[in-house]
Amino acid sequence: MSPGSPLLLPNGAYVFQKLQDFLRAQYPQFGYKEVITPTIYKKSLWEKSGHWENYAEDMFSVQGRGATGRTENAQAGEDEEFGLKPMNCPGHCLLFWGEGELKSYRELPVRYADFSALHRNEISGSLTGLTRVRRFHQDDAHIFCRPDQILSEIQQTLRFVGMVYDTFNLGPYKLLLSTRPEEHYIGTLEEWNRAEEQLTSALNNSGREWAINEGDGAFYGPKIDIILKDATGKEHQTATIQLDFQLPQRFDLQYQASPEELEVGPISAGDKNIDSSCRRPVIVHRAIYGSLERFMALLIEHYNGNFPFWLSPRPALIMTLNQTPQVLEYATRVQSALAGISGLSHPSDAREGTEIKPTPQQLSATHLPIDIDSSARALGKKFHEARTKKYNHVIVVGTEEVKSQTVRLQITNQTNDGTVTKIISEVLGRPLTEKDDKNGNISVGVTVEEARRYFLRLVEGFL
Repeated sequence: MSPGSPLLLPNGAYVFQKLQDFLRAQYPQFGYKEVITPTIYKKSLWEKSGHWENYAEDMFSVQGRGATGRTENAQAGEDEEFGLKPMNCPGHCLLFWGEGELKSYRELPVRYADFSALHRNEISGSLTGLTRVRRFHQDDAHIFCRPDQILSEIQQTLRFVGMVYDTFNLGPYKLLLSTRPEEHYIGTLEEWNRAEEQLTSALNNSGREWAINEGDGAFYGPKIDIILKDATGKEHQTATIQLDFQLPQRFDLQYQASPEELEVGPISAGDKNIDSSCRRPVIVHRAIYGSLERFMALLIEHYNGNFPFWLSPRPALIMTLNQTPQVLEYATRVQSALAGISGLSHPSDAREGTEIKPTPQQLSATHLPIDIDSSARALGKKFHEARTKKYNHVIVVGTEEVKSQTVRLQITNQTNDGTVTKIISEVLGRPLTEKDDKNGNISVGVTVEEARRYFLRLVEGFL
């Protein structure tokens, strides 16, 4: 029975978390605050946002306690219908109001980012692996800005998209401007035309090719979609940038207007429910990956399983040449050091009658999933399996390595280009010799500390 959401084993979960970590690391320079919002909201909220009218068939509805017939002890609101959230925007609108006093024009833009799970009631025939599921996660964000900030925010978001996709070596990608649907949209034609003009200007200034996708906008506003092709040539929408003048009105969002805005007059003559000293913010909905699950699927095909080291769920495998206690213990300590783990790292560290307390790990530390193969199989079979499983590196440990307190580092699936060679040479403090780099395959003896520094350099360089 399909769970409606992918079951991610440890390797898949590691890649998923690294994708989140990467984007979180970028948020400070782009001015985002990460928030956490509920999974379920009352029907009345979805009616206010317009989702219940325009998106209800794609939502999962949930009944409160009153639906069971036991209403005599039900609290107020318990018998109301609820909806699992397909989008984060209504919750972020509540946050914009809920942070405190009325915001000044100087405080905008406000940018909220959210990784929480979303649920959409997709038809069974549309579900395909990781690319379309009923429960998924977006790198979702909403920017609340002044109308005069729209162009700069969209251009900044397009630069954000370009930086991320260049890091993953993805592309070329297609930019599409999706315009007002013929039916099921909210707002006036004047507002839609103004929104589409703003997105058109940003696309023209981006320097990239783009095209119009007539009538495929969201019900609340036009959008820019980024389209990537998978290995079979099938196109998938990933990133999206959507402009929204409607939700600010529905949620009565306001900010104290600037002197220049007060001189110009009201933004929309049709908006009568706003204080004369205030203006409505505009919402930019944006996602860089889109669905993390779909983005993962595209990366798996793009890299053909040969993930770059910084993203790889199998960055290195330690192989033992024998099963002596000294070699096995040393392999375990090498694993802990290369993985970036201190304190109580392995059961073998605890001697009989001795209590070893774990050490809190630094939040900024780089932890890597280093594996060990201590089986008694022939080394050739171990190497073959490591290459098949796409390990980036193999680290060989035997009696000689225990004596010298070193390891032999061999590259198996890490791209052996000039950058990697340069990094290893800099870490060792010497150029590689023919023995180190025979037939283009690097196999070099290093200390554990040198191996760890080399790994950190790969992570820092997104290699």
